[in-house]
Amino acid sequence: MIVRVWHGIVPKEKSNLYNEFLINKAVPDYSSIEGNLSVKILRRNEKEVTHFLTVTTWKSYEVIKKFAGENIDQAKYYPEDKEFLIEFEPNVIHYEVTYPKHVP
Repeated sequence: MIVRVWHGIVPKEKSNLYNEFLINKAVPDYSSIEGNLSVKILRRNEKEVTHFLTVTTWKSYEVIKKFAGENIDQAKYYPEDKEFLIEFEPNVIHYEVTYPKHVP
């Protein structure tokens, strides 16, 4: 099992709209890929900005390629992101799950 973590920063005043966008566009996109096991959206306010983490769980690196393309370390963005994000981080981070060993 592989966990993929993406990070983005938006102005605090746009955080509720961005959260809705993620739920309505990104979550269905992730979930449409066979082998996606879960999607979690985390957010944290810090002064005038809000940090978002999208944490997804996948059966394998091969499955992630169906979502992200050949370069799975490259972040995937949507056209609407330009309305919200302060910067576009180029990469995501992957972690191999060592416990629990089973796939839900």
